[in-house]
Amino acid sequence: MGLVGKAVAYGAVTVINAISCGFGAALSVDLSTEAKVELTNVPGRIEGRIMSDPDESTVLIEKTVKCVFKSLGLEKEYGAYVETRSNIPIARGLKSSSVAANAVALAVFAALDEEVDDLALVNLGVDAAIDAGVTITGAFDDACASYFSDIVVTDNYNRKILKQFHLEEKHPVLICAPSQKAYTAKSDVERMRLVADEVKALHRLALLGEYWSAMTLNGLVYSTVLGYNPNVALDALAAGALAASLSGKGPSVAAVVPRGKVKDVKDAWGKYGCDIIETQTNAEKAHIVL
Repeated sequence: MGLVGKAVAYGAVTVINAISCGFGAALSVDLSTEAKVELTNVPGRIEGRIMSDPDESTVLIEKTVKCVFKSLGLEKEYGAYVETRSNIPIARGLKSSSVAANAVALAVFAALDEEVDDLALVNLGVDAAIDAGVTITGAFDDACASYFSDIVVTDNYNRKILKQFHLEEKHPVLICAPSQKAYTAKSDVERMRLVADEVKALHRLALLGEYWSAMTLNGLVYSTVLGYNPNVALDALAAGALAASLSGKGPSVAAVVPRGKVKDVKDAWGKYGCDIIETQTNAEKAHIVL
């Protein structure tokens, strides 16, 4: 058929992890996933390939395409072949699923040459992520940060953006990414819910604009609950980071760092044996690639 669409969505790291209480916040970073969708005339057949990590499941890709087709009443008219490429490590707490869902959904709309409301598209991706079993709360905060950029503070259960903060300058972001994977669907939700009230208080702090403090405290709380070493974040702070936190349910730790302190934080993390990803805050929305 030759109807092809391409789109890019950006990565994110946690400011407030919503799993315990349904209220979250996330910071967009300059990592990305690109999706290419080619429509076919074989309805019901959706084939996905993750070119950057071929052994990972493609269920989310297939569910996302189906959600978009269903929203437009086209599930009996088209099939699709989808390829994604990403520099975001999967299952490290770096929002790879939310980013992929955004990129794939936007690419499907591009292939169909259909207009879509931004929030409607984000919600289709969230629906697909829930259906695919790769998220607990729907990760609406992560999806919004990935799609809209900057810092987004949300009510995940009601899927409302409560506040958006635009960062006046780009900040370096360093990520200490261990080699082991931690899938959200296997997280100990009941244990995380023990700190629901504390996380709600940190969410209120983020809403007031104290997002760096909220991010750091969120990381200390969840590291304690989930059994991760809080010293990774504390060492980043000691080396000059503005904020440092366990991202998502881990195992990665993200630090927002002044430009003059990047080397100091990298040196402080040298003893942990993690891959150190160097990126920056992102101010660009997800978009179609022409």
